Amino acid sequence: MTPPDDHDNSGRAMTTTTPAAVAELDFARVLTLVERRVVLRLGEALKVEGGTLEEWRVLSFLGDGAGHAMTEIAEFALLSAPTLTKVVDRMVSLNLVLRRVDDQDRRRVLVFASERGNETLTRWTAAVEREHESIVTTLGTEEAALLRALLQRASGRLG
Repeated sequence: MTPPDDHDNSGRAMTTTTPAAVAELDFARVLTLVERRVVLRLGEALKVEGGTLEEWRVLSFLGDGAGHAMTEIAEFALLSAPTLTKVVDRMVSLNLVLRRVDDQDRRRVLVFASERGNETLTRWTAAVEREHESIVTTLGTEEAALLRALLQRASGRLG
């Protein structure tokens, strides 16, 4: 006999106001916990190399050698415009990126990785790759691949 909808598998009554029930329903919380732990680990690996996750994301986008508008970079790096401006200002002061007026549209400013930025990107990417491998080892190769595939599918479906 299956328990009624308002009971758990042991037949005990459940309400959606208990912490356990809320935690079970709070899919976003679980995703956030995993995301925070991964970001923390990657951030620590980059900190040792003198960078941040945000800076690495910006440089990795600019690593194609093409200049990009701030809106493109913000979308890729998952940053708000004001936060990106602060990150890019810091990176300009560290000579990691350069700002140039777009030759095609003088109203637009493009951001490019500098030579130093490209060298730094190589070092930072190696640190991220090492930490990524550590995370995959911790999760298990198959589970990490499955998690990635499921998250990519969910992201595509949720728009």
